[in-house]
Amino acid sequence: MRWVLEKTFKEEGFDVTNFEEAQTALERLHHDAPDVILTDIRMPGIDGLTFLSKVKNTHPDLPVIIMTAHSDLESAVSSYQTGAFEYLPKPFDIDEALALVNRAILHINKLQQQEATKTASPLQSTEIIGESPAMQEVFVLSAVYLNLILLF
Repeated sequence: MRWVLEKTFKEEGFDVTNFEEAQTALERLHHDAPDVILTDIRMPGIDGLTFLSKVKNTHPDLPVIIMTAHSDLESAVSSYQTGAFEYLPKPFDIDEALALVNRAILHINKLQQQEATKTASPLQSTEIIGESPAMQEVFVLSAVYLNLILLF
């Protein structure tokens, strides 16, 4: 299953890193966070729910998709309560997994845009060249999407 997922995501242009155990993945998260994590609920060593909890403690906005071949109501509820982005019971269609990952990426991009909008400061002064309504709109939009504007 891991090989099929890795091959599919690489073909779609994703940079994929595989880990056989959760502890190694947690150590990697200290240095480099991915856009999305797919993990099984049952793994050797640290189980998927414990892994999810540890990820959410350090990276609360990181989408984690929990996969399992042993789907039951209790594990699904526990996954969501712990912060899973989605719960994916096996067997699943590879296109479904791809769609979930794409949805998770859209979700994190939306969160990042919202955060950028919150931290962007509106233009303090209109005493700049280009006071037409069209230029003012450009300045406002630039302030929303960029942290720094250079005018020459």
